[in-house]
Amino acid sequence: MGAAVKYIEHLLVPVVVLIGVMLWSALVRWQEYPAFILPGPELVWAKLVAVLRDGSLARHTAVTLSEVGLGLVLGLGTALTAGYFLGKNRLAERLLAPYIVASQSVPIVAVAPLLVIWFGSGLISKVLVCALITFFPTLVSTMVGIRSVDADLRDLMRSLRAGRWQMFRLLELPSALPIIFGGLKLSVILAVVGAVVGEFVGADVGLGFLINLARGVLDTPLMFVAVLSLIVIAQALYLTVAIAEHVCLRWQR
Repeated sequence: MGAAVKYIEHLLVPVVVLIGVMLWSALVRWQEYPAFILPGPELVWAKLVAVLRDGSLARHTAVTLSEVGLGLVLGLGTALTAGYFLGKNRLAERLLAPYIVASQSVPIVAVAPLLVIWFGSGLISKVLVCALITFFPTLVSTMVGIRSVDADLRDLMRSLRAGRWQMFRLLELPSALPIIFGGLKLSVILAVVGAVVGEFVGADVGLGFLINLARGVLDTPLMFVAVLSLIVIAQALYLTVAIAEHVCLRWQR
């Protein structure tokens, strides 16, 4: 029964996509929208084939992926380390939490222009934007995960003379991982948003730049191609985290 339900769920995805494309095409034909307002699926497909052939889509996508990847490494690495430290030290959390929350209350679209001014319009500013936008969700989930460890199990490990590394590897990390993965799923999607925001502010390459370029020349099919590429990247990153969660949390099942 369970296998049949999963098969139906997987089958529904392409069916829903196909229905959406058909409704999209029908709407364009019914309202006779010009291509610069709402292009039909066939125009978007033709543009996709064109930019794949000339290599421009691959070039812009590679730049955005590098920004997202480096931003995730920096942001998640810092957040996991700081989250573990603050989760174990309540005094440090009381001292630092107001400043961390205040730093996150500033919209990233307001911070991005400053980073471009300070670090230029190259790779560094985009990586920093991605790192900043991914930092807070993972930090909070790590803190909550570390504090969710059962106190009785912690006392049991101490009674067995477990060292700090054994406590972390055998108790704290397995207990915190389900909550940490929740933050990671949100962070990887936000990293794509951060890269696009940074490219909107100042860039000469990347999918965000491609959207700006298409908007300037009213090439709406190209804009659709860039947006759909960003959706694919976000979905792929989310799926990667979901697979890692499935593998790492096998013991729960």
